[in-house]
Amino acid sequence: MSAATESLVSLDAIRAAAARISGIAIKTPLIRAPFPSASGEVWLKAESLQPIGAFKIRGAANKILQLTPDEVARGVITYSSGNHAQGVAYAARTVGAKAVIVMPSNAPAIKRAATLALGAEVVDVGPASSERLARAEELVLKHGYIVIPPYDDEQIITGQATCGLEIVETLPDVDLVLSPVSGGGLLSGVSAAVKQLRPQARVFGVEPELAGDTAESFRTGKIVEWPAELTSRTIADGLRTQSVGQRNFTHIQAFVDGIITVTEAEIRAAMRAIVATSRLVPEPSGAVAAAALLFHAAELPPYRKAVAVVSGGNVAPELLATVLTEAAG
Repeated sequence: MSAATESLVSLDAIRAAAARISGIAIKTPLIRAPFPSASGEVWLKAESLQPIGAFKIRGAANKILQLTPDEVARGVITYSSGNHAQGVAYAARTVGAKAVIVMPSNAPAIKRAATLALGAEVVDVGPASSERLARAEELVLKHGYIVIPPYDDEQIITGQATCGLEIVETLPDVDLVLSPVSGGGLLSGVSAAVKQLRPQARVFGVEPELAGDTAESFRTGKIVEWPAELTSRTIADGLRTQSVGQRNFTHIQAFVDGIITVTEAEIRAAMRAIVATSRLVPEPSGAVAAAALLFHAAELPPYRKAVAVVSGGNVAPELLATVLTEAAG
């Protein structure tokens, strides 16, 4: 086995993570979405139904539940625009650890409020991913907190991979899986699980055109970084990370068949389609995978059964109302 292969998460590790987090994260359902334009069956993986409204609870719980008593006593810290913040706060509260979250100034108010409601301490910084990381590192040096990274971490990837494990367990003959991608935690985990369980299935990542750094990285074969002023343009606030993580990119190169980018209008239309067909409430980031199925069929392989991961549902009510009202225009 090569060193590169050894660095990839295994099915045994993914199954162990699924058992470990079963008391915190739920097994979310696959909900049929009868999109009129779809060439095959489309199912939505409803991660928006997790206790924190997003998939991030999986990785955060897997990491935090493996901390030693001494590490729990020191407290945990992370840097996040919102959903990972809630996942860390939720899991930390479960084990009795203090949680400190470094959050960008442009994070949605609904996600900031939810993080505070879970008992976490929030530290505000500017919009750049690099600013969040730098401030977190300062606080670690000062207070000795344990870092719970948002995506570039083996235990985080393994936790997120439980989403892919559930997809194949629920729909064993799935032949196409689409996942949002930003830092790459979800896509790297989902693709690792799906490809090791069902090698013939195809797995695609989806991200906004306005934050298309992972698509460029995949195309060029090396990680590229986009500045915050570019990635922050997208409505999909959970997908504004400036570059994919190194461990995540290793998994993406090993297991992912392609990366598709979608427009802002396509994201908004996909949000409406998800609400109309499944009654799920997606945040913009959670709608990008469905947007690829709806508007980029020519870039996808033929399929009989496709799954689009709805990664989260933490959308501000006023934004949701605006997007849904646009359908009448």
